[in-house]
Amino acid sequence: MDEKSSSETRGNPIRCRAAVSRKPGEPLVIEEVMVAPPMPHEVRIRIICTSLCHSDITFWKLKDFPGIFPRILGHEAIGVVESVGEDVDEVSEGDTVIPTFMPDCGDCVDCRSKKSNLCSKLPFKVSPWMPRHETSRFTDLKGEVLYHFLFVSSFSEYTVVDVAHVTKIDPSIAPNRACLLSCGVSTGVGAAWRTANVEKGSTVVIFGLGSIGLAVAEGARLCGATKIIGVDLNPDKFENGKKFGVTDFVNSGNCGDKSVSQVIDEMTDGGADYCFECVGMASLVHEAYACCRKGWGKTIVLGVDKPGAKLSLSSFEVLHSGKSLMGSLFGGLKAKSDIPILLKKYLDKELQLDEFVTHEVRFDDINKAFDLLIEGNCLRCVIWMDKQVSS
Repeated sequence: MDEKSSSETRGNPIRCRAAVSRKPGEPLVIEEVMVAPPMPHEVRIRIICTSLCHSDITFWKLKDFPGIFPRILGHEAIGVVESVGEDVDEVSEGDTVIPTFMPDCGDCVDCRSKKSNLCSKLPFKVSPWMPRHETSRFTDLKGEVLYHFLFVSSFSEYTVVDVAHVTKIDPSIAPNRACLLSCGVSTGVGAAWRTANVEKGSTVVIFGLGSIGLAVAEGARLCGATKIIGVDLNPDKFENGKKFGVTDFVNSGNCGDKSVSQVIDEMTDGGADYCFECVGMASLVHEAYACCRKGWGKTIVLGVDKPGAKLSLSSFEVLHSGKSLMGSLFGGLKAKSDIPILLKKYLDKELQLDEFVTHEVRFDDINKAFDLLIEGNCLRCVIWMDKQVSS
């Protein structure tokens, strides 16, 4: 739809287009929907562009809860505030904002601490509702409820997001780059920078060189790691990895009679300082922990495994090796303070974002973005809501 002035729409439902996922694994349907006004602590945003993340594809395929339909997916985006609800004072109409799936309320003990990004006031969960009121702001033209996704639902020309999930940014930054910090790149870079606190001169191993793994490499490079080893089944990913600082490559399907961890141990003379699991497989978490250096090594888990997956670590090894094992949601970043820092690094040409965008499509071609990511032909595909682009 054409951009409308806030004076025309404020306080009223907005009729606009959205890409609705109606059945698991089936192409999204672009249709007109109704987007309700924001309730207290909420903002309504006009989406400029959004990008596709593997998490969208994972939930798009799920036949059982937390898969739920009909739903508006999408959670990496940038937009402009169209209107605000009551008790919102940190952003105003016309502000450029990045929505994030992780909240940053700024008020609870966790958000006020430097030790955690896990808000206790609005704890993260995979919910089909808004976080405070547990209701939807979307309905189709028949009045049927459309479910939310990760508190963002950016595959819509307009969406409603809780203010705790919104970060105000400099409007001059290219939207097709800034949107990447809404999830994927922030998660990977943050895992190296904030969660692991990678030290200059250290050795890093990354299991899985998809977009998250490459973002970890970028973060490790920024932190000054001197040896960054990428592990993947696809040797073609090494060339791409070099752009983000990957110095060595291990083909996990071609290690002969040795395990991947044994190969890494030999390459690093006893194990890496930091190991990152970016695939979502318990077996790879075990391998990453095994090739982590005794005494001070850290293994960081970023990959999302299937529901119910378990780890089984040797109690003896945990006690005697002195290693650390930790998870990293959204890279340990506090969105409202850390995203502006990353954007400044991008403007200063320290952080690479351009290299992550391999394709751009129109909103009408959103299903093409799904095909590209599933086929492994892109890192990030940016979807423009109202711009004519060629992919």
